[in-house]
Amino acid sequence: MKIKILAVGLTLMVNSICVQVIAEGDDVVITKEIPVAISDSITADLPESFEYNLDSLMSLWFAKQYLTYDYDCIVNSVNPPTSDSVYARRLSNLPTIVEMPYNRIVRNSLDAYLVRNRQVISFALGMLPIYEEIFVDALLKYNVPVELKYLPVVESALKPKAYSRMGAAGMWQFIYSTGRSYDLYVNSLVDDRYDIIKSSDAAARHLRDLYDTFGDWSLAISAYNCGPGNVNKAIIRSGNKRSFWDIYPYLPRETRGYLPAFIAVNYAMTYYKEHGICPMESVQPQQTDTIQITKNLHFGQITHFCDIDDEKLKALNPQYLTDIIPGAYRTCVLTLPLQFIRPLLEAGDSLYEYDKETFFPKSKLAYIDDDMTNRITYITHNIKSGETLGGIARKYHTTVANIKNWNNLKSDNIRAGRTLRIYNR
Repeated sequence: MKIKILAVGLTLMVNSICVQVIAEGDDVVITKEIPVAISDSITADLPESFEYNLDSLMSLWFAKQYLTYDYDCIVNSVNPPTSDSVYARRLSNLPTIVEMPYNRIVRNSLDAYLVRNRQVISFALGMLPIYEEIFVDALLKYNVPVELKYLPVVESALKPKAYSRMGAAGMWQFIYSTGRSYDLYVNSLVDDRYDIIKSSDAAARHLRDLYDTFGDWSLAISAYNCGPGNVNKAIIRSGNKRSFWDIYPYLPRETRGYLPAFIAVNYAMTYYKEHGICPMESVQPQQTDTIQITKNLHFGQITHFCDIDDEKLKALNPQYLTDIIPGAYRTCVLTLPLQFIRPLLEAGDSLYEYDKETFFPKSKLAYIDDDMTNRITYITHNIKSGETLGGIARKYHTTVANIKNWNNLKSDNIRAGRTLRIYNR
């Protein structure tokens, strides 16, 4: 649209809606409408993954093996001044199905990733090529917009073994109950939420289901973060409005920052050069293949037949929580570099029989049987002044009844300073 305009960054009030009009020369961009009800007093949290620093990210096995970078460039680079009109135009040019509006809330998230923690983007630019094909294949399989391949950057900064304060695990950050609904099993030896292929498939299915529920990708992304129940409550409290920006004040604090962070990451991963961000370079990992394991197998038995170090074996198979693959419980998948597949196949039963008494003494075999139960873990919540059981239940995506049962509470009354156990199922 070409019009003559005298004001740059003009804000108009139309029917109680704040509309930002941003001009650059003769080009005018009208950004996404933001309800006036969203005042500066309504705050939002950045994703937990934003807290990761460069040292913790570079300690990962994949990072040490496959990433190279110029430390001085990454640490000392600065974000050049960028006008609102440029941000708005670039976002509007992104080839996405999910809406990418520009407003002051999105700008705050852009500043977070482009100014305060540019290193997360540098790291993600190097790591994403390692997993991108897996992400995109899963998204396309369920007709989910490809730009959601950046969601794991928001969720976990692409840390394969990420584990949140809320008990969410893996790159896609599934809590136990949601993961179980999408066939991600958790027990004492295996946590499928860390399996990149399985969790990517589950995430794509979950996102498609959420879109089918809400009919809007921004709401589906929000529900991925806080659960469909919280989004439905926000819709009701807003007077049954169905736009993210209309229900924004009624969403949980973390979720208010979630979609803007997703928009900011899409922008940063696309326009990093324009902002002087130095991407880490990734070396193409070795080709891998998989073998189905139908008997109990120890990593020590694998390394005996393959010249592969233990750290690499664990990095390629992050879903196994110990050195044991419980194939007798259910068929498991082992991922190995391509050159090690044939030696294991040729080993046949001798693979499972090698030093079996050492790796699987009778006491351990009794532990790994067909009755192996799902692992139950819990986190401890410190009750703060003003908190209610209902609010705590919403925070952890559970029910008041569950919390009362787990903590032997007779009533809904709780006292600040005490602790509650919150289980993952």
